Formats: sequence, structure tokens, C-alpha cells
Amino acid sequence: MNIVILLGAPGSGKGTIAGRLASENAHLKHVSSGDLLRGAVAKGTPAGVEAKGYMEKGALVPDALIAQMIQDVIAETTGDVTMLLDGFPRNVAQAEILEKTGAPIKSVVLVDVPDTIIQDRIAGRRTCPKCKAGYHVKALPPKVEGICDHCGTALVTRKDDNPDTVKDRLVVYHRETEPLIAFYEQKGLLRKIDGNRDLATNAQAFLAAM
Repeated sequence: MNIVILLGAPGSGKGTIAGRLASENAHLKHVSSGDLLRGAVAKGTPAGVEAKGYMEKGALVPDALIAQMIQDVIAETTGDVTMLLDGFPRNVAQAEILEKTGAPIKSVVLVDVPDTIIQDRIAGRRTCPKCKAGYHVKALPPKVEGICDHCGTALVTRKDDNPDTVKDRLVVYHRETEPLIAFYEQKGLLRKIDGNRDLATNAQAFLAAM
């Protein structure tokens, strides 16, 4: 059991890359912080029960609790499996908590994409509010402009994909998450790939880097 941490700004495509690799490689397991929370709550683990209390109040789940969930997933995972950890840690404090758990971190892969390209990528996203299918006005346009191919519903722009929201998320990323690059580089764990390419190329580069 090993862990590969994914780093990258929102919209860098790290989750998409990890999802593709996990679907094509049985020994890879993509685990996002959201997956950890939902899984622990659904299973009723002690950490999940505690986390549910915070979530029902609309409060943030403490970092140490998420780290405990990661330990739980590690404990129940057998065989030659590599967990692709997406969304945690988000800052150096969380990284230090994760480190103290003894989690077996193999490497940290940064999907590097310039802010200007990220803004363009996210600004072009469109989503079907009915069937949740995703599109992009340039990279993955629907057959009929503004209409979902699958169910014929008018596509919308999610609040998170609003240009102003994207700028705010990037500011938070550079302030809180970007310091992790230096943190893991000093430990000799950091690998970097150019995320400004097609998905297949990025996935292969990620696989080679990890």
C-alpha cells in the first residue's frame, strides 16, 4: 500500500487524470477528500460518525479527523495498491498532520497548468442540470450549442465555474496550497508534469512520474 498525493490548482485536471488512471489500472485507487467523508459516513466508522456531526452543522471537518479517515482506508486496503489522494492535504498544516499518521507517501505529483489556461478551461465548462453530463465550449462542445446531447436539457454554468469564483479559488490555492510544493520538494517527494496537454498524454506522464 502506497499513497501518491495529487497537487494542482482547481481546474488543473488532476482529478480527471486520477479517475482515468484508476479506471484503467486495477492497482490504482482514486480517493478524493469528498470520497473519504462520504465513505466514512456511509460505513458508520467512528471517524465517519464524528464527521457527520460537523457536516450536519455546516462546519468544516477537522484536519485530524480526515487524516484518521485516511488511516482507516489504509488499514482496510490490502494487496499492491497505490492510493491517489486528491484534495488532502490542502496546506502545510494538513501535510504535517498526515505525516504524523505514518501514511506511506510514495510521491507527490504536481499537475502544473498556468492560471490563464485554467481560467479559460473553467470559463468554458457547461453542465447539464438534469443528467449532470459535462461539456466544454471548445474542448468538448455539445452537438447543438447550449443543449445536452443526452437529455436535451439547456446547459448551465455552475456557480463554481463563474470567472470571479475561479479567480478567488486560485488566490486561495496560491496562498494556502502552493507552499506544499516547496514542503514536499525539500523531502525529495515532488514530481512535476506539464498539465497543458490532452488527457491521454497527461495520464501517461502522471503514471510515469508517480
